[in-house]
Amino acid sequence: MYKQYNMNQLTLPMDIEVLIPTNHLARLIDTAVDKMDPTIFSFFHPGGGRPAYHPKMMLKVILYAYSNRIYSSRQIAKQLKENVVFMWLSGEQQPDFRTINRFRSDRMKDVIYETFFSIVDLLRAEGLVKLEDYFLDGTKIEANANKYTFVWRKSTEKYDQKLDEKFQQIVLGIEKVIQEDEDVEQETDIEAKLEESPITSDKIADTVKKLEKRLEKDPKNKTIKKAKRQLEKDLLPRKLKYEKQKATFQNRNSYSKTDPDATFMRMKEDHMKNGQLKAGYNVQIGTENQFIVGFSLHQRAGDPGCLIPHLDLLEKYNRPKPNSIIADSGYGSEENYAHCEEKEIEAFIKYNTFDKEQTKAWKEQIGRAENMTYDEELDEWICVNDKRLVFQYESKKKTDNGYESIKRTYRCVECPNCPFQSTCAKGKEMKTIQVSIENQIQRKDIRKRLSTEEGDQKYRKRKIDVEPVFGQIKHNQGYKRFTMKGLSKNTTDWGLICVAHNLKKWESTSKKLKK
Repeated sequence: MYKQYNMNQLTLPMDIEVLIPTNHLARLIDTAVDKMDPTIFSFFHPGGGRPAYHPKMMLKVILYAYSNRIYSSRQIAKQLKENVVFMWLSGEQQPDFRTINRFRSDRMKDVIYETFFSIVDLLRAEGLVKLEDYFLDGTKIEANANKYTFVWRKSTEKYDQKLDEKFQQIVLGIEKVIQEDEDVEQETDIEAKLEESPITSDKIADTVKKLEKRLEKDPKNKTIKKAKRQLEKDLLPRKLKYEKQKATFQNRNSYSKTDPDATFMRMKEDHMKNGQLKAGYNVQIGTENQFIVGFSLHQRAGDPGCLIPHLDLLEKYNRPKPNSIIADSGYGSEENYAHCEEKEIEAFIKYNTFDKEQTKAWKEQIGRAENMTYDEELDEWICVNDKRLVFQYESKKKTDNGYESIKRTYRCVECPNCPFQSTCAKGKEMKTIQVSIENQIQRKDIRKRLSTEEGDQKYRKRKIDVEPVFGQIKHNQGYKRFTMKGLSKNTTDWGLICVAHNLKKWESTSKKLKK
């Protein structure tokens, strides 16, 4: 005998909610989104037209989809018709893929941080995070852009310079034709005048207009006709292109034609094993107990310059200031140490040579400033042979974030006949070192801080706090490449990924606590 099976028989329950298990992730998402501040979504629908889908319903559906590795709007729309859990979360409403995509890329971009921090506040209320220790790390994620559509700053500047030279030659040639009877001194003045003012597309366009007026008077002048055609058909379009490219670069050295916000970076996932650069974004996250408590997207490849903008973003949204920040040596710069000190945040951040300094080989390198003694009173460095390196001059350098670093140069004049000259000065007549005194003081403080039991424990915890989060998102969740184009859209998409991660972590932590 078989169990009763009749597809034409009406069965109970009629409410699909009873089919959702009590501890299911969908119930947690439903509760969490309902607890969010309703004012976040107040301006989503400006009014007029047909009623819009409720933003909370749309958000619940997208978060549950992201939690289950579903990132395509078409696949989400399909699940709304086939999956019971999706049907329950949506109240059996079925927005199409365009509506879903428009909601997450256009509507959510203005409130993604408010949404994310609302969930973080719920985690804090549940006692899952304290927002005291901030574990910071970054990873590079490939952009939704063609690998071979790169534009390089150096190439643009080189071609632009050649264009300027060609423009000058054409203008000088025109002037020679027009002013055949004038002396050489005047020609020299014209050349100097051209070099004084920058050559822009407007300047080339003005030159074309002048040539047009000239041709009205002398329509058979072949030299002017040729020059006008060259300027109008070749130089002007290229100049406009180079100006547009320079504006797109901003402070970057490259960008992709198919996603101008993406910068070419070296990725860890190098399938070709040839170190090929790919268009991508530098993603920064801060974690606590493997919950993401802060995130930001950057267009620069290096991590050192991302720390300050990342912390500024937390300040912008009035987030609680962490007591300490823990990060790897990629963030250990003078600028970052100074910023943490200014904001009264205790930095547990190694500098790039921290681990090397503990080795015997490092201590034997007598030519390094770290292995010399500093005489603070006389402002001199004393080498292992008791010779003194005297101050020569100082140089200043500004970072992209506006921080000014001062490096002082010291030189030893007693190097000749020194037994250590070959190893210390490396064959040069005099030993010269460049030192930032401020950075030396910072490094001393960091060494002292990390040598304590508290510092050692916090830095060790970094490896099991922030790094597994990237592994979870990239490997387990399969999110290795952005699906949208543009910085704002990808920031929104990454924010939704972070919220989905936190909700999944919340669910698994709750289950462990109940056991």
